[in-house]
Amino acid sequence: MAALPYDWSTRHSVLANARRTAALINALSGTGDREPQPKPAAEAVAVAVAEVLREYGESEPVELAPDDVVRMRAAALLLREVFAAEDVHAAAAALNRLLAEQTGPLRLTSHGGSAPWHPHLDSHDDAPWDEWFLTSSCLALTVLLWDHQRPPGGLCASPACRNVYITSGPGPARRYCSRRCATRERVAAHRRGQRATDTKSHSGSGSGNS
Repeated sequence: MAALPYDWSTRHSVLANARRTAALINALSGTGDREPQPKPAAEAVAVAVAEVLREYGESEPVELAPDDVVRMRAAALLLREVFAAEDVHAAAAALNRLLAEQTGPLRLTSHGGSAPWHPHLDSHDDAPWDEWFLTSSCLALTVLLWDHQRPPGGLCASPACRNVYITSGPGPARRYCSRRCATRERVAAHRRGQRATDTKSHSGSGSGNS
């Protein structure tokens, strides 16, 4: 096999694939953290999805037909069930359903010698985008759950956000998809607390003057 032009093992690690899954779900849901495109909604989604694929090392040309995006959106809805799981048992059950109903047998491929040998759950190397997206995501999320024994991801706790995110590494479980959402919710909670304090203060002042 010829030398690879980049660090394949890093760009295509389980964690990188899982983060790609979250980014694609958010792009397909129209909730990704990207600037709005001055194009019709469907085309803007296709542009955002292609951008994510390139960002995570997909080779050119990245060509998505409208039907590809529709089917990838359907796959994203199925995958959101894993991220919405309340605990590791529910996440495992959701993944087991997807593995039983949506994926093929485990196989190894090197894409004709262009990459190191690695596992796939899709039917073949030229599988449609939606099949590849769903099966590669199931594989990555399954390995993360196995490795960490907790849900591989979650839904952002901010009521104003619908993004999913990947949980990884030690420390307390995340609740927000980004620092921006976490900061926004902390500021909102502080303001609510300040308003409650001001209301109580004004109410106490009024009763003292009666």
